[in-house]
Amino acid sequence: MKSAEILKQCDREGVRFLRLQFTDILGIIKNVEVPRSQFEKALDGEIQFDGSSIEGFTRIEESDMGLVPDLATFRVFPWSHPTGKVARLVCDIITPDGKPFAGCPRQTLKRQMEKAKAMGFTLMTGPEAEFFLFRRNAEGDAIVDTHDEGGYFDLTPVDRGEETRRDIVVALEAMGFEVEAAHHEVAPGQHEIDFKYGDAISTADNVTTFKLIVKKVALDHGLHATFMPKPIFGVNGSGMHVHQSLMTGTGASPKNAFYDPKATYELSATAMRYIGGVLKHARALAAVTNPLVNSYKRLVPGFEAPVNVAWSERNRSPMVRIPARRGMGTRCEVRMPDPACNPYLAFTVMLAAGLDGIRNKIEAGEPVNQNIFEMSAREKRRLRIDVLPANLSEALDCLEKDDVLKNALGEHVYEHFEQAKRTEWETYISRVHPWEIDTYLKAY
Repeated sequence: MKSAEILKQCDREGVRFLRLQFTDILGIIKNVEVPRSQFEKALDGEIQFDGSSIEGFTRIEESDMGLVPDLATFRVFPWSHPTGKVARLVCDIITPDGKPFAGCPRQTLKRQMEKAKAMGFTLMTGPEAEFFLFRRNAEGDAIVDTHDEGGYFDLTPVDRGEETRRDIVVALEAMGFEVEAAHHEVAPGQHEIDFKYGDAISTADNVTTFKLIVKKVALDHGLHATFMPKPIFGVNGSGMHVHQSLMTGTGASPKNAFYDPKATYELSATAMRYIGGVLKHARALAAVTNPLVNSYKRLVPGFEAPVNVAWSERNRSPMVRIPARRGMGTRCEVRMPDPACNPYLAFTVMLAAGLDGIRNKIEAGEPVNQNIFEMSAREKRRLRIDVLPANLSEALDCLEKDDVLKNALGEHVYEHFEQAKRTEWETYISRVHPWEIDTYLKAY
């Protein structure tokens, strides 16, 4: 879509404000909103903002940042406002001299996609982001209290949760999403909505928009939506399994580089080495794909969480699963990420790991088709099945030693991300938590 077409649509639909959307390094959605009088400047990339106020962006003495919109991402939000409609554009961030900003997560992914393109590949991704819907108290604050007792795929009596999920789907479709499925998840109050896969950059844009819409519609229903990985002790946490495949060729006849009808499991050498790279870098990947202190309370045995660094073409207990479909649908499902991650950075490091596997012929080895959840520690050692880091600090230590992933992130993003996450961990471990009081206060 061209600028002139966007302006015509805005005037035709009564769009009064335009949000220029981006994310910070931690994946938090940000936006600069401009009125109709500034639309032309916004579309020409002439809007600036104070980068020093954004987490991990820049220093106060070099604070002016520009927003360059991707015109293909123009969408009008499907809800009305008394002052007129609101539209949005996803933006890349540039420095005052017009160069790409090294701390822009979207451009970090673009750089990694260019490396894939040089090898003849385009990464396609399809995330499955889970979330919880919680009630709000009389003051409007979110509380950890679910609205139902439903379970996986349950057909429960229609309540606010079911109605909210349906309205989310309607809003997503109005924003151009092709929603493939929406259902109740394992835990009470937990939901999943799946949308069609696409190239990694478009999909990352969609994940950020998806989160925004889920939270907005939930708020309209008096509920709070959270993508926190493990909000409730004793029940399953929320993951964001990411289906991945590499495509070759362009135009109307792309080919799936993961499919080989003559190979074992019908998985090509490219697929096996991509999986091998993901497994090799898995413990370092966790720092980016599972970026919160809370993330590692989901990654514990007993709740179907993928804590084991292995792959399978049959069951869901390993970290990487191969769904049954073949042909153009051949893909690997990386099950470790959670929805708190920055999708741009998560896709970046997973792609970097996979490409490293292809480049250096890192083989995935034999699949583990037994139920790893039921294996003893001795049996796992015999099969050389590693486990993911036990906490954020351990994951950051692994990332610090992984030059492939650090290079993919770039010096600016890595240093600011690592510093922010070290601070988060240090703040957490210095606090006294209710469990410690309950366990130690009387005993000692």
